[in-house]
Amino acid sequence: MALTYVAIATTTVGSGGSANIEFTSIPQTYTDLLLVSSLRGSQNGATLAGLALNGSTASFTGRYIYGDGQSTVSGSDGGNVVNYATGISVTANAFTNAYSYIPNYTSSNYKSISSDVVLEQNQSTNAMFLSATLWSNTAAITSLSLNVSAGTFAQYSTATLYGIKATV
Repeated sequence: MALTYVAIATTTVGSGGSANIEFTSIPQTYTDLLLVSSLRGSQNGATLAGLALNGSTASFTGRYIYGDGQSTVSGSDGGNVVNYATGISVTANAFTNAYSYIPNYTSSNYKSISSDVVLEQNQSTNAMFLSATLWSNTAAITSLSLNVSAGTFAQYSTATLYGIKATV
């Protein structure tokens, strides 16, 4: 079975930055969603980027593992963090890149989200963050947004939402 990826929409942050990147009116014709993002924040350090589904940031739980080549940290969280935005204090023009996969987004079951994030800083320390998140809501996903926890997403931050359809 082959998978077909269709770009639903792409958003690129303009000058002045933005506190969020939104995708609305998501078509209900695919089986899965894939959010691909490249983010940079206006703060000095890396900034958390949380997910809102259908406008809600509630009912998220998750597990994560983070490693930077020297140490690892893992744990549970009750939040909706699926990404980071590289801060302005690191190498110029470095962005955090991430894939967040949401299977069965139209089903009446709770929604799972798996994220793979690489904080590339072109310095001595780079990091990887993997997370598994559950959104305990049975509604089909019709809108999605990434929201920065402090400051704004910097100009040229970008995100593309793909619809995925299984084909025979």
